[in-house]
Amino acid sequence: MNMSRFGSLLGIGAVLLLGVFVVALANAVPLPYLPVPAPSAASSTLSVVPSVTMPSLALPDLDVSTTPIAQAESVQQTAEKKPSAATASSSTAVTSAPLPPAPGAIGLDASATNLRSALVNILCFVTVASGLHSISGSGVVIDPKGVILTNAHIAQYFLLADRGATCTIRAGSPATNKYEAALIYISPPWLQANPTTLTQSAPSGTGEYDFALLAVTKSITNAALPTTFPSVPLATTPPNIGTPVVIASYGAQFLETSQIRSSLFPTVVFGSVKDIFTFKINTIDVLALGGSAAAQEGSSGGGVADARGELVGTITTSTVTGATDTRALSAITASYVRAEYASETGSALDILLAKPTNVAVAEFAPKIPALEAILTAHLP
Repeated sequence: MNMSRFGSLLGIGAVLLLGVFVVALANAVPLPYLPVPAPSAASSTLSVVPSVTMPSLALPDLDVSTTPIAQAESVQQTAEKKPSAATASSSTAVTSAPLPPAPGAIGLDASATNLRSALVNILCFVTVASGLHSISGSGVVIDPKGVILTNAHIAQYFLLADRGATCTIRAGSPATNKYEAALIYISPPWLQANPTTLTQSAPSGTGEYDFALLAVTKSITNAALPTTFPSVPLATTPPNIGTPVVIASYGAQFLETSQIRSSLFPTVVFGSVKDIFTFKINTIDVLALGGSAAAQEGSSGGGVADARGELVGTITTSTVTGATDTRALSAITASYVRAEYASETGSALDILLAKPTNVAVAEFAPKIPALEAILTAHLP
């Protein structure tokens, strides 16, 4: 990390945790996409806190626990590696060269600035009577109108208003309460495949289908809603092994109660794509990002951007034990989110993003009761 990069990020108020290693772009051997490995229960990128009684939107004292959720353990790929028999997907050999800089590429420093500005913290509380955990996660604004991409395992709490769930969008350094938001999409296949994650003591998964979209609906400060929100556009092309990236999230694993309430700062690190995986055949669906300060609870829904200034992935899974530089952090690709959304809805994601947010919220609202019922059928 050179001093000019360090200085530029301090200038935007980002919290840089510099214990990240960057893999040199030296691997020119064509490698296969591997199926996503079988999940391990000992990992999480979701900060889980005990259930609390929520007085309005004020933050009560919270004790952070480490209940795992949704993990796909990443491993370093070699040309000789064979797919695991425990996975259902098959692998296909493809070349895997880093993408060349696109014309007009803004560079990683500028990309880090933009990603930091578009990053949000999503804080959801539930009442004690609900029997659920309150949680803290991350998201990234991907459209200037205020559309946020996050994980389904975070956004499912927006389906539980009848169970006393209250979610707040926070931003800044440190994060402070900013907005209310509403669902404009959550993946039904994820809900159907994971209806009990809210009550399991150690749920796990691979990140498949784990995405959702929120739209900012209201300011909860005295300020008016911005005319345009800082945002990072969603990429259409996935990165390959060796591509330099910047990773940003609101990691919260090592914070005390008072810090979650008043001193939750963004984590911004530079790294590279260490490995690529597929849920199907011949598509880059999961990015293995190796260990860094971003590999901690609270990073779920955080963003991965490239030197073109595009969001190429959203964090879904990570191991959460041991030193952060030895952990395994994974993200589903923006191209996977686009393809899966089109498969689930029969419509391109760009069509949804083109709509006024109030229209998108109103159109999705009638679908919420049926989606909520998938979860509530498994709640006490």
